[in-house]
Amino acid sequence: MYTKQLDKFLVKAKINTYASVGEKKEKILADGSKELIFQEKEFKYRDRYFGFNPFIGQEIVFHNEKTIWGMNYYGKVVSEVIPAKKIYQFLQEALRKVTEDKPFRGQDSFRKDDFEYVNNVNGKIKGFEGYETIFYKKELVYKLNYHGGLVAIS
Repeated sequence: MYTKQLDKFLVKAKINTYASVGEKKEKILADGSKELIFQEKEFKYRDRYFGFNPFIGQEIVFHNEKTIWGMNYYGKVVSEVIPAKKIYQFLQEALRKVTEDKPFRGQDSFRKDDFEYVNNVNGKIKGFEGYETIFYKKELVYKLNYHGGLVAIS
């Protein structure tokens, strides 16, 4: 299959959607979900989610209008000490560090000031599951579970 192309496309799509524009450029749909879309040549990425804290969502990649890859996620801020907005701003910065070898969320770890992002993932683009956390001054303030992989085209 074309997993190398998919890895590269996912990195571009993720950097150019939530990681960069956050909740500023999303489209609000009739069912209350929020959606971000990125398209390049024959690939299209759609990130659709519900809620703010907690939130649940799904990312889908289409190749020539057929679904080829997907990921589900559920996350929330678990601290009342730091405002959710500040945590999500740090999360966006961490997610801009996504790499082609693990194009699901951010890199394995990222630190800035008193924040630390940690991403634990098993698997590759074909099938994976992961768990990301954010700590503020070593206290857990955010967590998210995710899983996904390639989808068979019928």
